[in-house]
Amino acid sequence: MDAASSTTEAVAAQAQSRGEAQLGDPGIDHGDSDARAQANRNRTYETGNGIASSPLAPYERRKGDPIYRKLQIYTVDPSTPRLEGAVALVDVPYEPLEPGPVGNLFCVQDYDADRQALYRRADLDDKGVLLRSGYAPSQSDPRFHQQMVYAVCSNVYAGFRKALGRQLTWRPGTKRLVVQPHARDERNAYYDEEAGALSFGYFKADLNSSDTTLPGGYVFTCLSHDIIAHEVTHALLDGLRAQFARPTGPDVPAFHEAFADLIALFQRFSYTEVVRNAIRREQGDISKANYLSDLARQFGHTTGNKRALRSAIDVDMATGAPTQQYNETLESHALGAVLVAAVFEAFIKIYRRKTERYVRLATGGTGVLPQGEIAHDLQIVLAQRVAKLASQFLSICIRAIDYCPPVGITFGDYLRALITADWDLVPDDPWDYRGALMEAFRRRDIYPRDVASLSEDALLWRTVRKRLPGIEGLTFANLRFSGDPGRAADEDELLRQACVLGDFVARREHLEEFGLIAADDARLEGDHVSLPRVESIRSSRRTGPDGQIVFDLVAEVTQ
Repeated sequence: MDAASSTTEAVAAQAQSRGEAQLGDPGIDHGDSDARAQANRNRTYETGNGIASSPLAPYERRKGDPIYRKLQIYTVDPSTPRLEGAVALVDVPYEPLEPGPVGNLFCVQDYDADRQALYRRADLDDKGVLLRSGYAPSQSDPRFHQQMVYAVCSNVYAGFRKALGRQLTWRPGTKRLVVQPHARDERNAYYDEEAGALSFGYFKADLNSSDTTLPGGYVFTCLSHDIIAHEVTHALLDGLRAQFARPTGPDVPAFHEAFADLIALFQRFSYTEVVRNAIRREQGDISKANYLSDLARQFGHTTGNKRALRSAIDVDMATGAPTQQYNETLESHALGAVLVAAVFEAFIKIYRRKTERYVRLATGGTGVLPQGEIAHDLQIVLAQRVAKLASQFLSICIRAIDYCPPVGITFGDYLRALITADWDLVPDDPWDYRGALMEAFRRRDIYPRDVASLSEDALLWRTVRKRLPGIEGLTFANLRFSGDPGRAADEDELLRQACVLGDFVARREHLEEFGLIAADDARLEGDHVSLPRVESIRSSRRTGPDGQIVFDLVAEVTQ
């Protein structure tokens, strides 16, 4: 059985039919807990480890608590001059913190394994520190390093929670994600899925460093906004989809790298001051501001590349054509960069459409800005529009994960997920976000190979082919929540929901609608398949642009 093509068949039903299923990779043995073992006695379906994973429990604000904690961070990295907006005061969702800092979601442990040193812990609840909005940006104070990773990780998590409309989980068995700012003396930073930890290395810069970093001086990956956002995205994606990283094809690892880069990129564009400075310097054309579109600048310049590690721009300035096309033989990071460039091109196109009216007003209708610095008020207006648009693109990119197949993803699948996810919440698209995405992907030879055209209606995941009865046990009236539908119920309720869904999709008359197949089906011609497995099921509450509230039940079923 062709698992990859069957996945595409099944995710179509999931994208349009809430709470229904997807087909994944056959023969995956996850192991069963006692609770799941009881549920699996039926043996027409199974439940996976993700069902028993309690959602993360962010701190719930109490009366009298502040809404945010203001903290200072580097918006790019320490090599960027402050006059270019390198430092920002950001709003981090408030929670009481133990020294570390340690909160409900993240535990910063600053132990250096190579030097066997435990650094002094940041106490962000100290009154003096609170009054100063945290520790001042510093390359030499480990407490600021701890503050930096905590603030960026917290804000990336908040972006995911807002986009998906629900609490998230880490990989099963991880209660808090451990964050190690000075893990080792090495040119690397990574997410360790088995340890449930983010590890950030540090190293000495090359003597011929091509940026403002001291030659031979220390570079800390925990001070790079892009690297932190990239790595915590890997952890969040791992918790969202249990089998998403299975390397079934070249697009899978490339997608993981591209998606993490997109989150880092759009997260940085939300910092108004750094964007305003770019607008001031480039007369409103943010596509020319390399330090905005570059990723991991300091890391690249201090390791012999003489440029940023990656860039979101791949367009030839003379011809306007992309310099890189989709090619599955490319290395994973290089292939992922093609996807990043496609999404970023669509972002730039929509930015220009949405801001040209302000430019016309500021120029008496000509639309041509004079040479020199543009008016301060126009800088502010454009920066605000960029930040808002970046937040929208961030949500679109994240929300699309709910519409992706649970295994074997391709770039074409992600395009369909982007279009369907946006159409599902925002059917009216006056600025043509979806058209901009389709065109940017087409220009780089990225498209699904199994659609009749690159029109919006052809790319939308289709509905089920025949009318199915409602699932009574999963109706809104029968679901049990902790407070509201954005908060998942306890493990018993999640297991009940999974069993109701599993019983429904595993019925012989329903199997084909969900891309599943019976073990005794003659079409297998002697091949064997596992039982359908309900990997996860979660309720969500999302808000559309006109204020409407949309409730969804999102599930994964693999076979």
